[in-house]
Amino acid sequence: MGRIFTLFAALLALLAPAMALADPADIDAAARGVVRVVIIGQDGDELYPVSHGTGFAVAADKIVTNAHVVRDAMRDNELRIGIIPSGGGEAVYGQLITTSTKNDLALVRITGSLRLPQLALAGGAPPDSGDVTSVGYPMNVDRAQGLSLADLFRSQPPVKSRGFVSGARPSKQFDSILHTAPIARGNSGGPLLDNCGRVLGVNSFGSDNDGGDAEFFFAVSNRELIPFLKANGVTPRVNDLPCRSMADLDEAERQRMEREQMVARQDLEQQTEELRTKRERAMLEAEQGVITDREDRVFLSFVLLLVAFGLGQWALSLWNAEPRDEKRLRIVGGAAAAVTLAALAAYLTRPGLDEIDRRVAAAMQEDAPDHGNEAPETGDMALKCVLIPERSRITTSDTEDVDFDWTSGGCVNERTQYGFSGGTWSRIFVPNSEDAVSVNSFDPDRKIYRVERYLLSRSAMEEARIARGKYSAPQCGVEGAAGSLGDLQGEVTSQLPQQPNERLVYECSPKN
Repeated sequence: MGRIFTLFAALLALLAPAMALADPADIDAAARGVVRVVIIGQDGDELYPVSHGTGFAVAADKIVTNAHVVRDAMRDNELRIGIIPSGGGEAVYGQLITTSTKNDLALVRITGSLRLPQLALAGGAPPDSGDVTSVGYPMNVDRAQGLSLADLFRSQPPVKSRGFVSGARPSKQFDSILHTAPIARGNSGGPLLDNCGRVLGVNSFGSDNDGGDAEFFFAVSNRELIPFLKANGVTPRVNDLPCRSMADLDEAERQRMEREQMVARQDLEQQTEELRTKRERAMLEAEQGVITDREDRVFLSFVLLLVAFGLGQWALSLWNAEPRDEKRLRIVGGAAAAVTLAALAAYLTRPGLDEIDRRVAAAMQEDAPDHGNEAPETGDMALKCVLIPERSRITTSDTEDVDFDWTSGGCVNERTQYGFSGGTWSRIFVPNSEDAVSVNSFDPDRKIYRVERYLLSRSAMEEARIARGKYSAPQCGVEGAAGSLGDLQGEVTSQLPQQPNERLVYECSPKN
């Protein structure tokens, strides 16, 4: 029995690293859009809470919760719905848009200036297993902390509790997900999240625990939530891509780079071998050709010398003849001298050994690719960039193609918007309308465009905005502008977490 236990423990140890765990950064990012929903009564000038639950943003100005959370407000027009954000900011009132008691869902519009980050919904069929996290405001935690009723009107971080999916099963009323991530009174209407912080369902109720039985909890599945939102004019952000950790993505990227480098090395070795074989063949042919040419020139020189000797003998006989024919003597003598010079020239102009190297170089040049008619690529490019899903990690962003105009030196609208640092061109976006920082980078040689998004809390976002406000993008054409901007952007990047929440990788090609 001890050996079996040991083997079982070893097997668990081997499997443990492969188990997907929820990324705290993704859960924290999703929690930014989770709110406490308080049903508020009024006695004179005094406000008091009647009940409370949880909700989460399905649009910047809309939240979803359970119908039973807002039931009191539905029955009593004097009661109001309060929305208290988790990340700080003023509490606001909500206006009930609609409810669906058959699947325990309600949609509420935020009436104040508060805007929330929209949570993404997981697409596809509900999972039958896997890690999940409940996020919300359980009342028993409030009591344990000694929070007063007045404290419910203040921003508090939601409680996160982990568990497992026990199966997708329809209840008598609606399609639901059975899980073990603990919820209590006050959690109702909060999201049930997967490991990437995407909503799997809306927590609704728990099983009766009388008699000490194990507790299970039910969440209204997205099969109910998505049609409910669409029927009421809300376009949900649905993400049906596989949930991958950033560590898995980095490892896959490392392996991809290793494969590319291995292929490049193999190609280089093959090209080197082909070049060596070609050079050896050219060298052999050149040596044979030069030797043949040298022998031909020497033979020609010898033949010409024989002809010159014969002409010389003829000229000598004419010199000794009586009477002497001066005219013929001059012709034959001149011919003998000319042929002698030709023989000398043929011998002296025979190819030397250095001709071998010249012929080898000429032969190697003949087969080289001709780029003479190809137009050189300029630094300015109008590109269409298409997402590469297998190299990306997406939780909340859109996945549409990106039109991207690259200008030499990183210039955009007369400003150097892309800084150059550490061999990378990058541009940092710190918007005022969204609690997310984007670091966009571009590789002009490989035409790879990459967007890394950091989903930050409100306080972290304010610090990033302050850091971004300390510098302005330099004018285009200023010497060292890209390098200077790269250094200036460092203050913003130094405040960002070590890993982004999302990474979108695009492959770009020239527009038609």
